[in-house]
Amino acid sequence: MQVLVAVKRVPLTGGRIVLTADGQEMDTRYLGFAVSPHEECAVEEAVRLVEAQGGSSAVLTLGPAAAEEQLRDAMAVGIDRAILLQADEGEWDPGATAAAITDAIRAQEAAHGPFDLILFGNEAADTGDFQVGIRVAYALDRPCLSGLKGLTVADGRLQGRREAAGGGWETYDVPLPAVASVKEGINLPRYPSVPGRLRARRKEVELVRPAARPAGLVKLGLRVPVEHRAAVEILGRGADAAPAVVDTLERIGVLDA
Repeated sequence: MQVLVAVKRVPLTGGRIVLTADGQEMDTRYLGFAVSPHEECAVEEAVRLVEAQGGSSAVLTLGPAAAEEQLRDAMAVGIDRAILLQADEGEWDPGATAAAITDAIRAQEAAHGPFDLILFGNEAADTGDFQVGIRVAYALDRPCLSGLKGLTVADGRLQGRREAAGGGWETYDVPLPAVASVKEGINLPRYPSVPGRLRARRKEVELVRPAARPAGLVKLGLRVPVEHRAAVEILGRGADAAPAVVDTLERIGVLDA
């Protein structure tokens, strides 16, 4: 089985977001970077599939030279090889990203044979576009399942499960080769071991320089939403505070006046 995972280098989730002075980019001087959480689960799923069924796995990213670190993190947990689509000229929109990834997949399949399964995270942690995996599947004319919380590959078919609105599960079955996007929670990603990191450091990362594409969307600027700070009001102390507590509960509608 041949599996490809597409990942993205993003600022560590939970970090405080600060913009550059012109409001066009995130100021990343004091931020660490990682793979998006959904994509960490996609990497883990690829490793498990190859461990169970044999074959090989590859990881691919479009990003700056520094994104090699995230590719090596993926190889440290069991991915066999890595491809860096080096693009140092800033953020690419979903259309341009999907086109570059599609071109790279076609070149990889011409050189190494077809991928049975191409995995994406459901959305990137920074932009939340939800689009790239679907665009790639459409360009390759392959079935696509999105938002998966469970998947099984057997007898040349992919069966995927995702949570349904109102509870319960939806199950889909499509032939391979296919494209799928997974959500955080489909598995528990493993941590890289020291031997795994040493092996990953010795592996070669294939470098590809995709041609720049005109953006279909134009960014006007970024904005960090105003934080809503919590406040505490002390109504009193001891039994003397009871009337004020009752008045407050009536005011917010917990008690009938």
